[in-house]
Amino acid sequence: MNLIIDIGNTGIKLAVFNEQQQLIYFKKTDKYQVLNKLDKINNHFSIKAVMLSTVGKPVSGLEAYFKHKKIKFFNLSSNLKLPFKLAYNTQQTLGADRLGLVAGALKYKKNAHQLIIDAGTCVTYDFINAENIYLGGAISPGLQLRYKSLNDYTANLPLLNTPDKPVKLIGNDTNTSIQSGVIQGLANEIDGFIVNYNLKFRPLTVYLTGGDEKLLDRYIKNKIFVNSKFLLLEGINHILNLNK
Repeated sequence: MNLIIDIGNTGIKLAVFNEQQQLIYFKKTDKYQVLNKLDKINNHFSIKAVMLSTVGKPVSGLEAYFKHKKIKFFNLSSNLKLPFKLAYNTQQTLGADRLGLVAGALKYKKNAHQLIIDAGTCVTYDFINAENIYLGGAISPGLQLRYKSLNDYTANLPLLNTPDKPVKLIGNDTNTSIQSGVIQGLANEIDGFIVNYNLKFRPLTVYLTGGDEKLLDRYIKNKIFVNSKFLLLEGINHILNLNK
């Protein structure tokens, strides 16, 4: 079995995949609880290989932990064998999460123009063409960063969170105006990217994933082909299977 450790900007995700590449265990945790959770996983599952994907602050001791247990350990990077070719100028600075997302898309479909949108702390846009060549994409602030920047860089705007009820197009006070601007603004940005990619690359398959996927999906006008909550984890597991 494979263990995937995804250290993001806001938390840590742990996932176990069986030999059929099926996700059989998933847990969110933090740096204070991760080693305790790993002990429980190793006691319950027969883990043979581990891949770590890090975009947030690293957790010390992970590699030593698995070395002690004689479990194969890999750090996800562009130096590994990948299921696609890279045409990216600064491969050493390419985020591990972006590599995993593209690999995840290729599990669903190959030899097709594909745009993968990951709506998390940042919103990343990653494009792979029909020749399975990764060309790059874009990075934009996510919802929480937009809320925070309005509060940090102005004197009077409050720090808000996304409301549970749908946001109206026209805000009728400061709070609803901020919420409309943040949510509708990001949804329109995503729609704009999809339209522009469609103008250059047809037919285009689009994926939407990440922590804010469900919230944004209701505001995005363009049809999303795949809404996959675990696209990143599936992609990291795919890369692990190619390298172990």
